[in-house]
Amino acid sequence: MARHGENIRKRKDGRWEGRFPVYDEEKGKKVYHSVYAQTYEEVRRRLAAQKSPLADAALGTEDSICPYNIRLSVAAEGWLEEIKRNRKSSTYIKYSAVYSNHIKPALGHVVLSEITDMLVDEKIPDHLSDSVRKSIYCVLNQILKYASKKYSLSTPMLKKTSVSRNKTVRTLTQTEQKKLICALYQQMDFFKRAVLVCLFTGLRLGELCALKWSDIDFENGVLTVNRTVQRLYAEGNKTMTMLVETAPKSEYSRREIPLPDSVLRLLSDSENNKEYVFGGNRPLEPRTLQYQFKKILKDADLPDKNFHILRHTFSTNCIEGGTDVKSLSEMLGHSDVQITLNRYVHPSMDTKRQYMEGLSMFYGQISGQAD
Repeated sequence: MARHGENIRKRKDGRWEGRFPVYDEEKGKKVYHSVYAQTYEEVRRRLAAQKSPLADAALGTEDSICPYNIRLSVAAEGWLEEIKRNRKSSTYIKYSAVYSNHIKPALGHVVLSEITDMLVDEKIPDHLSDSVRKSIYCVLNQILKYASKKYSLSTPMLKKTSVSRNKTVRTLTQTEQKKLICALYQQMDFFKRAVLVCLFTGLRLGELCALKWSDIDFENGVLTVNRTVQRLYAEGNKTMTMLVETAPKSEYSRREIPLPDSVLRLLSDSENNKEYVFGGNRPLEPRTLQYQFKKILKDADLPDKNFHILRHTFSTNCIEGGTDVKSLSEMLGHSDVQITLNRYVHPSMDTKRQYMEGLSMFYGQISGQAD
């Protein structure tokens, strides 16, 4: 129930909300904004701060009388500048694109105190993929975290209520793997060789395309992941992209992978004086390799798949072959074994059937002993 004359009410979620008028220059009229707090007194204090004649003029600037009056766009610009100074350029380009394309148009004008899960859920278009929606929430939470620290706010993180559960990615069956491998060894070229290396190492597409001969230690049979390539939007351009070579995805992605003799022979047979294993004097274009992989699948009479299925297949094959999860996690470049288990390990139906048959035999033995 609202408090008479104060425009303060208690919400169904238990928080107190206070509304106050401001002049919106874009709309040319008075509009209402809200402040939120866990107690009536705190909301009343925040509303009092809005009554200063300087509050409306300062709305959206860092000099605002009340930090809760700062627009999301102002906090976002400060956060992006910090990202640009302290993170990889590819990270800045990605975050900047997510903010400019999806967050700024829908939420840039909103003041920080109004950012809630419900509001974000309403503003994010339904047609966006789960991957894009996750990126939006990731960027929003980082902006809110930055704002909380810079402006001494108590801003709760968003809970990603609109993002659905991760979908299980299918792996290649044993029959599909046999057909694929047979096709790869017929009229071998460097595209087919790249697919085989991925199937034997689980490298990410960008890591594979950026692989250099200097990354392979033939004497000790070790491949070192030192870099990756990805196609990113040119800074300040929403249409033009460029191929960018950067450090690996994270420090955990910079890793060493032991190579079996069959892969060493495969690579040794094609060794040359070029810099990159698959791209010659420059990294291989990931889109080209993706296209060639789909062509190989078609020639092998296999259904269309995304290139990343090779990484999933490698992971599952390792687990079913007895590889411990910690070793696999390090070879994949994960920071946590739970990522490996939840995202990349998908026991096949044959494996599950073996477990069930084993359980049936166990029960049969108990039943025989009981007789």
